Amino acid sequence: MTYAVLKPVEKVIDVPKIVGVGHNYKDRYKEAKYTDVHLHPVIFLKPSQAIVHSPGPVERPFYSAQVEFEAEVTLLIGSEARNVEEREAMGLIAGVGVGVDLTARDVLDDARREGRAWTEAKGFDNSALISHFVSVLHFPRLDKLDFRLYQNGILRQKGNTSGMIYSIPEIISYISSIMTLQPGDIIFTGTPSGVGPVHSGDRLLIELETEISEEFLVI
Repeated sequence: MTYAVLKPVEKVIDVPKIVGVGHNYKDRYKEAKYTDVHLHPVIFLKPSQAIVHSPGPVERPFYSAQVEFEAEVTLLIGSEARNVEEREAMGLIAGVGVGVDLTARDVLDDARREGRAWTEAKGFDNSALISHFVSVLHFPRLDKLDFRLYQNGILRQKGNTSGMIYSIPEIISYISSIMTLQPGDIIFTGTPSGVGPVHSGDRLLIELETEISEEFLVI
């Protein structure tokens, strides 16, 4: 399961790691009533084993009573890079997709309060729902991408990358200053407002522009 699919060439790519970005949409920052101020993107890691492809199934972690969906634009890295300048960052992107960063909210709240890492809340198996990726050449403006999440047919999240606090070039440049980006790495770029709980039997449909539409079953 630890692979990504790049279309339209149907190329299957191994995923070395997944890097997530937290607190990156202005409306979500207000919705969650965050008060901490960051001078750079907040990043965390998910193992590639967290990946789930459509249609699933998606299993929730046994130790959380409050798992929530977070719809996000995802980036597939196409080449190895370290210490990339922002002006060069877009050239690293092989594909663009949409995903769901499942979060154990109760576990995350405890971790934030106690000053612990986010691993248990973000890195569990089945915590990274990903669509296929579409070649970056299909998207002339990555700073103006519409994406959506429907839960059981009801629109729950609607976002546009123009609402980001840190832009895609800033995100890529910053991550590459911390760790080497490798071909196949996936970046989750943050979620807008509308985050909500996930229940057994839910169907989560994620869409990106008119290019991608994929559904997942939660068990």
